Amino acid sequence: MMQSSSRLAGLDTLRALAIVLVFTNHYQGFVTFKPMFGFVSQIGWAGVDLFFALSGYLIGNQIFAGLRRGTFSLPRFAARRLLRTLPNYYVVLALYAFWPLFAANAPHAPWWKYWTFTLNLGLQPGTRFSHSWSLCVEEQFYCVLPLVAVLIAACRGALRLGWVAVAGAFAAGMLFRHYGWLEANPPAHGNGAFYREIYYATLCRFDELVAGVALAMVKNYHAGLWARLTSFGNWTFAAGIAVTAVALHLFFDNHFGYTVTVYGYPLLALGFALLVLAALSPASLLARIRVPGAASIALWSYAIYLVHKQLIVILAKTLRQAGIAPDTPLAVAILALSSIAAGWLLYFIVETPFMKLRERFVPAAARTPQPAVAAAAA
Repeated sequence: MMQSSSRLAGLDTLRALAIVLVFTNHYQGFVTFKPMFGFVSQIGWAGVDLFFALSGYLIGNQIFAGLRRGTFSLPRFAARRLLRTLPNYYVVLALYAFWPLFAANAPHAPWWKYWTFTLNLGLQPGTRFSHSWSLCVEEQFYCVLPLVAVLIAACRGALRLGWVAVAGAFAAGMLFRHYGWLEANPPAHGNGAFYREIYYATLCRFDELVAGVALAMVKNYHAGLWARLTSFGNWTFAAGIAVTAVALHLFFDNHFGYTVTVYGYPLLALGFALLVLAALSPASLLARIRVPGAASIALWSYAIYLVHKQLIVILAKTLRQAGIAPDTPLAVAILALSSIAAGWLLYFIVETPFMKLRERFVPAAARTPQPAVAAAAA
């Protein structure tokens, strides 16, 4: 699909980068069992956090822009989110439930957890469709965010209270990870407890989402500050790369350590927020350069994310039987292109029709009737 003129090249590049990072990490963890792409494979898990930062900004911007215009509707917001996320998700869930190749005899959690986006709560590594934990975190966050935003908007000093809530959310995340780390005690109980108590846990993993929401608040309620910030696009881009590199280096050195667990995620959130800000700064290289194919990969990224993990496991086994080792360039190309093709197919067959239904029956803003004089003049 061609990139629409309304799409932002920088955001497309970041979204495409996020799915590439996740793909490399899953390739290491479930196909080759070694860092096939070197350092990139080992820090590829951070692609999920980049998705969080992007989603926090985009959804936060929708909510705050609607509140400013007086057009925000909780039922409309919920309906549009569900029509965006549920169709693809339930189709892939059906594959895990009913197709033996996708199920792969992996243990499954109670099915109600899949239906209600609560799989990540107490999730054990190795559970069927476990990578949907990140979608659960997002959906839970976006059940809370609009309610909190509406309540705060109704208060006196709403903007100040909003920033207090943002600061409080970061502090709460660090506090939850502090207690989560003490509970998991990775040196004694192993990494599995860390994933269950911290990595998959909603209360420990919303830093990047909050950072994206903070960007949306600046854009909608601090126009002067936003103009100044977006005028330094390349400096912001450089700062984002530097902060992200420092954060990922700390995680690479000691991913399960106490200090990195408590403070590393806010640092990574800052780095990714700076990159998102750079992508929104018209003069920055990130915003101006259109990476070939990035717009399409970004458009299909949600579908690719859902379907690629088990697909590459299945196809890698088939390639091995055909004498093609999964750590060869040919295997990488086949599995990468197959993941893109499967994502495109899911996008085209499932996501696109539901997006058309959404725009027809649940438009982004309520259609208000025009006054008679204005209608006559139009």
